[in-house]
Amino acid sequence: MQFNPRYNTLSPKLYHHQQPVPLKNPRAGHFNDQLADELNWSEADKSAWVEICSGQKTFTEFEPLAMVYAGHQFGQWAGQLGDGRGLLITQILDKKNQTIDLHLKGAGSTPYSRMGDGRAVLRSVVREYLAGHALNALGVPSSNAVGFTSSDQGIQREKLERGAMMLRTSDCHIRLGHFEWINQYQPELLEEFTQKSIEWHYPECLEADQPILAFATRVIQRTAVMIAKWQLVGFAHGVMNTDNLNITGTTLDFGPYGFMERFRPNWINNHSDYNGRYTYQQQPSIAHWNLWNWLNNLIPLEKDASKKQQFKEDLAQCLEHFEPTFLEHYKLGLSLKMGLPGFHKDSFDCAMAFLRILQSEQLDYTQSFIRLQEKQYDVIKDDCLDRRQFEEFLIQYQSIREHQDIAELDVEMVKANPRYILRNHMAQRAIELAEGHDFSEVDRLFKLLNKPFIHQPELEKSEDLAPLPTDVPEVMVSCSS
Repeated sequence: MQFNPRYNTLSPKLYHHQQPVPLKNPRAGHFNDQLADELNWSEADKSAWVEICSGQKTFTEFEPLAMVYAGHQFGQWAGQLGDGRGLLITQILDKKNQTIDLHLKGAGSTPYSRMGDGRAVLRSVVREYLAGHALNALGVPSSNAVGFTSSDQGIQREKLERGAMMLRTSDCHIRLGHFEWINQYQPELLEEFTQKSIEWHYPECLEADQPILAFATRVIQRTAVMIAKWQLVGFAHGVMNTDNLNITGTTLDFGPYGFMERFRPNWINNHSDYNGRYTYQQQPSIAHWNLWNWLNNLIPLEKDASKKQQFKEDLAQCLEHFEPTFLEHYKLGLSLKMGLPGFHKDSFDCAMAFLRILQSEQLDYTQSFIRLQEKQYDVIKDDCLDRRQFEEFLIQYQSIREHQDIAELDVEMVKANPRYILRNHMAQRAIELAEGHDFSEVDRLFKLLNKPFIHQPELEKSEDLAPLPTDVPEVMVSCSS
């Protein structure tokens, strides 16, 4: 590995140094060899992956640390939070010369654990491991993981579960909540912390006339693009607290997530979300709300009282970039999924008509687009109770495509529509086998989800392609992990 430690150069008030505490009898779960290559792992590193991913081996170049931050959780100020069960064990350079964080999850309690035990259970580790891999393969910026390990140690949740650890990677673990914590508890650190955030993650903003405003705008735009990509693949994060969104627009800290199956925009995928705050349809507005809260924490950077009001107004104008950025990427992406030209004045209306059909008929989101792509119009119509509604849509759809380069649109359609998503019941089957030390299903799903846009009949199972029958209880996912 090529080490590039930098977070530990910040004020020690922002973190706590400690070593991970390994679990009893750690054993190999699954290893992401392709990612290890991208991270410049040597053969020696790869040979020691179980020791690294179980906290038995750390690096002299970087003393592991737990970050402190704060946040709004489910819309309420939660005060001081922090890495309660994870440690940043090092920072390295990948093959693109980009700094990547290696973060060990389930590494033991820290001063920020509050009432937690600092551990992770195998169930949640498998879900995050597969989801990060799936999102990256779908072209959605996300944390990823080099590997995970299981153990013989029992961890108490609603029941006794098998403990596990995962080595997560991300381009950034600086959260919106970092700024909230600094403003509340250590305001004297704000200027340096913001400056380093810009230097490390948005160096181009240093050349702007007003670097802080340029930085704020870029964070807002990247977050808007990430949310648009979530919406397009039907991904619902589940816990969009301000401490779970970072400043680079990279998906982070998703536990009770879900890939939407039947098209239900108000579907509550996190059963700890009693009021439905973080449903699929709420994600754009919640991201906007989180960013508004974050911008308030930048106001103290203007020291001149006579300029403070103008600075507030300028920050508010930065937030105005969110909606047009989101809509631009969402509308174009939806047009590509539909096989419609993005420039046509009726493409978006036609796409929304299709989504209304999926919603009213409760059709599967992912497979309906595949059927549209393969021109299985009769199959979709046969699944509709209101066949006339689909026929009217189809007339409009075909009339828009009629005078276009259909071959080119179809090529783009294939690139935009995954055949495979990580359905909850797929992950649950892999978890059940993994709890018996059988990781074959984790491996199958890992391979299948690595190429989600390509038909893989040798790997797929029929249950990968459809929701569970309506008379089968859905897999319950909550914040318990």
